[in-house]
Amino acid sequence: MPLYEHVFIARQDISPAQVDGLTETLAKIVTDNGGKIEKSEYWGLRNLQYKIKKNRKGHYSLFNIDAPAAAVLELERQEKINDDILRAMTIRVDELDADPSPVLSRRDRGDRNDRGDRGDRDRRR
Repeated sequence: MPLYEHVFIARQDISPAQVDGLTETLAKIVTDNGGKIEKSEYWGLRNLQYKIKKNRKGHYSLFNIDAPAAAVLELERQEKINDDILRAMTIRVDELDADPSPVLSRRDRGDRNDRGDRGDRDRRR
């Protein structure tokens, strides 16, 4: 079966628990149509680059999907109907990555302020 990466953005004013319920509902749509979710990640509430339907933030979630095209089409159709989902994007990939996505690994690093040696710069100019 084809492999897909699917990201959707939910409205900012719903709770993370409601996002979990929404994620389970969308995953059930895929499994009911003969596919399976290989990996599901919740990336949290993040700022949007521009307003979408009067929202400045959104709850981001990622699915790695192994499913027939009909299952993905039904997932996208259901997302268009749902008012809680602002945007969704599906990309067909050659292989699924089992590791945590770069979004999660960057957030978990903790060395955000460490910029390394800047040997050519003098702080007291």
